[in-house]
Amino acid sequence: MYEYAAKFADLLEQVALRVRSLTVDRVARVIKLTGLGILTASLAFTTLVFLLWAIFGALEIPLTTAGAFAVFAVLLIAAGSYFWFTRAKEAEEE
Repeated sequence: MYEYAAKFADLLEQVALRVRSLTVDRVARVIKLTGLGILTASLAFTTLVFLLWAIFGALEIPLTTAGAFAVFAVLLIAAGSYFWFTRAKEAEEE
């Protein structure tokens, strides 16, 4: 009689472990990766902002504020033009 009780307890434990591995463990992994992704994105965004701020400050010393804004404007216009013309080429290929 005790043997059946032990086998039944082992069966219940195996079922519980299987259900946990199919549900809770997967969800926990997704939650952990989502949290790490949000943390990574926020740190990358903060790094980018401070990098742009430092470059602007370095340009502001020799060029004044208006010159630093002009350099950034030229860079952004050049990047926008590049994306615009590559988009136009892709549209022609279709």
